Amino acid sequence: EKEEAEGDNVSAKRKKKKKSEKKRKKKGKHKKKSGRCSDSSGSDSETTYPSDLKREQKAPVASNFSWLDDLQLPTEHQFCVDRKPDAANWTYKSLYRGDVARYKRKGSSSLGLHPRSQGVSWQESESNKKQKGGDKKKAADRYFSAVSRQLLRSESAVPILPKGENNRGETGDRVQTSSVNPLGVYDSSTALWLQGKGQQEQAVQQKQDTQTGDSALLMTRRTEEFNRQLRQQPTDTKLWIKFIRYQDELNLAEFRGEEEQHGSLPTERRKSSYRAVLEKKLSIAERAVDSNPTSVSLQLERLRICQQLWEPSALAKEWKKLVFLHPNSAPLWREYLLFTQSYFSNFTVSRVNSAYGKCLSTLGCVRDGSMLSHPALPGVEEDLLDIFIQQCHFLRQSGHSEKAVSLFQAMIDFTFYKPDSVRQLSTRQQVELFEPFWDSGEARVGELGARGWKAWMLQQERGGWLQPSADDEEEEEEEEEEVKDRSQPRGTVWLDVEWSREAAHWLPWRPDKAKGQSEEDCEDPDRQVLFDDIGSSLICLSSPELQLRFLLHFLSFLGLPVDSVLSPALCQPGLLLENLSFLTEGNKLQPPLTSHDLPATGVNSVGHMTTLQGNRKWMGLGKQGERFVTNLLNMVQPVLPLPHRAVLSLSWMQYEKLKVLHCLRSGNKKRLRSQGKSSKRVAKRLLKEPDNRSSLVLWREYAHLEWLLGNLDEARKVFSTATAIGGTEGLSSPALCELCQLWSVLEVEDQAGVRGGGLTDVTVSPAVSVLTRLAEGTSSSSSSSAQPLSPVSVLKARRSYEQSLSIIDNYRTNKKLRLSGLVGCYALFQYLTVGIQAANAVYSPAREKMEALHHKLTLDKQANRNKEANLAGADAGNSAADSSHTSWHHVRKIASECQVLAVQQAALLRYHNSISVFPLATLRQMLTSALSTWPSCAPLWSIYAQVENRYHSAGRARRFFHSVTRDNSSVVPRLFAIVTEQRRKQLVDAAQRSYCHDTALPILPENGLSNRILGLFESAIGTDMGAHFDPCLLFLLLYIHKLILSLPCLRGCGLYMDAVQLFPEKLQEYVDLMTEKELRLRLPLEELDILLED
Repeated sequence: EKEEAEGDNVSAKRKKKKKSEKKRKKKGKHKKKSGRCSDSSGSDSETTYPSDLKREQKAPVASNFSWLDDLQLPTEHQFCVDRKPDAANWTYKSLYRGDVARYKRKGSSSLGLHPRSQGVSWQESESNKKQKGGDKKKAADRYFSAVSRQLLRSESAVPILPKGENNRGETGDRVQTSSVNPLGVYDSSTALWLQGKGQQEQAVQQKQDTQTGDSALLMTRRTEEFNRQLRQQPTDTKLWIKFIRYQDELNLAEFRGEEEQHGSLPTERRKSSYRAVLEKKLSIAERAVDSNPTSVSLQLERLRICQQLWEPSALAKEWKKLVFLHPNSAPLWREYLLFTQSYFSNFTVSRVNSAYGKCLSTLGCVRDGSMLSHPALPGVEEDLLDIFIQQCHFLRQSGHSEKAVSLFQAMIDFTFYKPDSVRQLSTRQQVELFEPFWDSGEARVGELGARGWKAWMLQQERGGWLQPSADDEEEEEEEEEEVKDRSQPRGTVWLDVEWSREAAHWLPWRPDKAKGQSEEDCEDPDRQVLFDDIGSSLICLSSPELQLRFLLHFLSFLGLPVDSVLSPALCQPGLLLENLSFLTEGNKLQPPLTSHDLPATGVNSVGHMTTLQGNRKWMGLGKQGERFVTNLLNMVQPVLPLPHRAVLSLSWMQYEKLKVLHCLRSGNKKRLRSQGKSSKRVAKRLLKEPDNRSSLVLWREYAHLEWLLGNLDEARKVFSTATAIGGTEGLSSPALCELCQLWSVLEVEDQAGVRGGGLTDVTVSPAVSVLTRLAEGTSSSSSSSAQPLSPVSVLKARRSYEQSLSIIDNYRTNKKLRLSGLVGCYALFQYLTVGIQAANAVYSPAREKMEALHHKLTLDKQANRNKEANLAGADAGNSAADSSHTSWHHVRKIASECQVLAVQQAALLRYHNSISVFPLATLRQMLTSALSTWPSCAPLWSIYAQVENRYHSAGRARRFFHSVTRDNSSVVPRLFAIVTEQRRKQLVDAAQRSYCHDTALPILPENGLSNRILGLFESAIGTDMGAHFDPCLLFLLLYIHKLILSLPCLRGCGLYMDAVQLFPEKLQEYVDLMTEKELRLRLPLEELDILLED
């Protein structure tokens, strides 16, 4: 019976197949001829489908199971056929579909078929499409599907195990034991999956609805809680701002819920939803402002929302109205100035410059007490100085360096050479009296023969003085030909001339009356600076500390290195970052331990324009600029108190050392020799002054200068002389500790065979000898450092270092202590005598104590500042500002000490890792802990990037960058994250370009780096740092370089230079736009054509 049933099935299938073949012949659609039965050429054949080829090869087989011995069929039909074959399993030796190669077809031809008469249709039939559509619904959801995302966002995503027997009864249905779940640790869905079963669709949908309902209920409760608190505390401005920003979170939850229910939403609906949220936030902000009309923070939050809803003209009117109502709020003025700089449609240099003048003159009236309706707030002088410096950098970035230098010159005369008879007048009256001096043609600060405003006014009362004749010895500089290579493209020639003129013509032009010159003789009218351009920006600084900070800002503007503690960055330091060397300084071959002695500031000096490829060749300030700096320092130093005079001398000597460093990196030996002689001459002249003869700080810089020039014996003599000057102070002198630390570090770098803890006899090490003599309180010399030490002296020195570190506990009361030198000396001593672990044990506790002290002092000062802000009256505000300035200076000093210690520790660990076997985890852990505390420290980020770039696994660094940027608004970690990914992409591209078929790739190719870099840019723009009116210039340069886009809609003359460099064919458009926005244009195109014709 079984065989008969099988026979009936086979015959039925044959009949069914014959009927289907007849139908195909009648329709004439799927006709084909077999190669075995026909010898024709196939010219009359039609399209052949793969399904037809498969059907002919199929044999009638049994659909049910039967024994092979019982089946009475030919041997060729005695095997079952798999209905769903997958040849890829045999081809690729794997069941994973990701191993199957994917490709796109080129054309519709197929091998083995006639190209004209035969073909294969690669389109799927409707039945297959329906079948695949049905399989998609039954397929398991991937992690990125809507269901999986909803499950991850739900609160109870992980099942909770029962804790006791009482809970087993409640959750017995979920944790029932079975053969697949003997311990009862799986939930019901997992147990069904182990059994090969699935949950019912209704139960899954019901669970998702419950989770969605719980999330919506939670958001509703939070909204109700906000409303309740705001009804009870309507004057809590922080709560209002928190509720406004909570609307974004609420909208995100609702938006995701709709997307998961209805699929991806169209773009128009997303825009409408975003606009609705903005309208909602605006209504809340207006209600908050009505309840707190005097709150500036709520007004700013409201304008941030209106920025995306209103037109620029309406927004500008609202800003003017707001600064009119709150003229004494410096933070509000800063935001208004950034608004005027960032809106491209209304941007011109003159308009922004007048806004700066209006701000400074208004705040000056508030500071003087002339504006009776609004009292001065604490710290108004410090705010005035910050806004003034920001205006000078804006003028420099827009190309008007002459106006910026004139502002500094006028402020120096207005501050340090003010006549005694005008000091009690208001700022406006003083400015009116200062105008005749500025227009008199008298020599100004930095020019030869300058005497100052006070001397000029005193001589005018006596009848004036005769104008001295021109100095015949002054050599006139020969004018070089500006166009050196006429074969270059027109855009390249324009860029070269523009750069050379900017480097040479950054000083304002003034007529030389001795030579009979007048204002009409100036070839470029923009080089002349009138009093109307600077008069409204002059301010009064009464505090000596602020006066010193102003001078240091001017020196930094000219390119001199300054103390970061005495001259802190502005309130928005990211706005000034523009120099790529700020990020690439650590890539150059530098000494491992002393390379961070003068870190790059990231801000270009005057006369050096920013380009996409970084700075052009460093040329200094030229002969005229160097004379200007020398005259400036010689004129200002006599009017300063002795401590401030020492600060300027230190900055001057460091500037000479910086010029020698640039010559060393350039590799020009002839230039290095001439610069070395000039720098040594300046250093010796400074040390010969009576006030500087006992300054260990200046002796330290001079000895380092000699070491850089290769004069090691002379440098050791200078170090020995300095230690003899220090006397027996020993470890109690911070300056002597820093000097000995530098000397010992240079000795360690000079000895290539020194390995921490691996020395056979540390008593013969020159560095150990220097550090031991310091602990003993005896002077070191080159002869004494060559003599071996006794082991007892080494032990006594270690004991002295341990006792000296106890002063960290007294650091809070004694504000003049500097611990970086002492801790650095002790750590290096331990490294050379014991090992790297001992040195690390010195740095880590010291850093922890200092960071804890800084955190505590910061909280205390913030609390005190909030109390001082409530003081009424201008006198009380000024006294509070002075005390606050002193305390904040101490906090900044502690922060600087902590960063210096962290950089020293990281440099020492990296140095030891480079010369011996040492686990990298210690260095990486130290860097991550320090960077989490100080995310704006560029030297630490530079070391971290170099360490991580040595390894091809970028996941750890990416996670750390994300964790830091998520909780911090600083631009520095974001810039280093972008540059690190760009370096990695360059490494991958170089490896792929060098690939040959017979060699293996040095690293695995990685896709998606370009998209990751663009994602980092977009995420940075989306933060408060980027979205708040104006990102930093360096960030924009990197972004443009990555996107290779046309002109950006932001200010900055350097941006337009970069655009010309990328798109030289659009030179005329960019020049016209620069002229329209009043950016500085030193070479008009008409003059360029004349130069090319000549």
